[in-house]
Amino acid sequence: MALQCGIVGLPNVGKSTLFNCLSNAKAQAANFPFCTIEPNIGVITVPDARLNKLAELVNPHRIVPNTIEIVDIAGLVKGASKGEGLGNQFLGNIRTTNAIIHVLRCFDDGNVIHVDGSVDPIRDKEIIDTELQLKDLDTVVKRIQKVEKMAKTGGDKDAKKTFDILSIVKEHLEAGKSARTATISEEDFEYIEDLTLLTIKPVLYVCNVDEASVNTGNDYVARVKEAVKDENAEVLIISAQIESEIAQLDSYEERQLFLDDLGLSESGVHKLIRAAYSLLDLATYFTAGVQEVRAWTIETGFTAPQAAGVIHTDFEKGFIRAEVIKYEDFVNLGSEAAVKEAGKLAVEGKTYIVEDGDIMHFRFNV
Repeated sequence: MALQCGIVGLPNVGKSTLFNCLSNAKAQAANFPFCTIEPNIGVITVPDARLNKLAELVNPHRIVPNTIEIVDIAGLVKGASKGEGLGNQFLGNIRTTNAIIHVLRCFDDGNVIHVDGSVDPIRDKEIIDTELQLKDLDTVVKRIQKVEKMAKTGGDKDAKKTFDILSIVKEHLEAGKSARTATISEEDFEYIEDLTLLTIKPVLYVCNVDEASVNTGNDYVARVKEAVKDENAEVLIISAQIESEIAQLDSYEERQLFLDDLGLSESGVHKLIRAAYSLLDLATYFTAGVQEVRAWTIETGFTAPQAAGVIHTDFEKGFIRAEVIKYEDFVNLGSEAAVKEAGKLAVEGKTYIVEDGDIMHFRFNV
């Protein structure tokens, strides 16, 4: 599953610096707008202590973690929805992602110019929100024009339903609100899913702060939290400068000492990757054998055959049953053989909903 989170923000908010810390694919971090023209894509390993623990017990030939793709999208500016800057291209790059990481500048530094001349994360947020909303409004209006006639003649029930849902979204966007905050059921959402609206994507706000504010936040962060409280969005505090310094340290021990000195339990990058994974509503199951211990990404709520299909489509087509071990049982008892002996291995059928952390073995016949 090639799942992507797009990093967006105004120029010079620390977006590309953060991306550099996340990935070995280096985006050019320069002190002027549009230094990142093409989207830079980094494949990021998702940190998971459970995978390491299973590897300790099984001692496999290789360990394969989950990954997600992070796309560094060039800085948006006011007027992007009308093609300002490289607006159309940037908005197109956002459209292909599954979720948005919105970086906001929450630090003062006279040496780093701001595209609008002053630091104001709420203004910055609203500029980008407005551009995405205007682009979505354009998309929605065009679709309404296509379905309106069919909807009003009354012969096409799907057209009528689509028209009604689009009208709700249009009203929402015209009020300066993002589509994700509109009350649309999952069933109704299917009628407009093909529009790939920008503001319906889940969003994580990253407040990029100075070193002194990394543990407690600051006034800028407080204002951001207040501004997004009704959006059902997570706010994460990170110092891109600190992450940049951590990234330059060679060993795990050096990085841990550096974090300890700052009173941090883990790096902001690790928090960000996990938050992005959670934002996409993903879960993890494991396969554990001598050849490899591997983490597999699934959508929350997947059935056993769907989870098997992530390994290979033949596994889903020919699914017979799944042998399931709970992570805690495997760790407590120490091996698959001990789990079986204790009667803790469950045999599940096609309706089993896979739980995060399950260790699975599939039986199938094609």
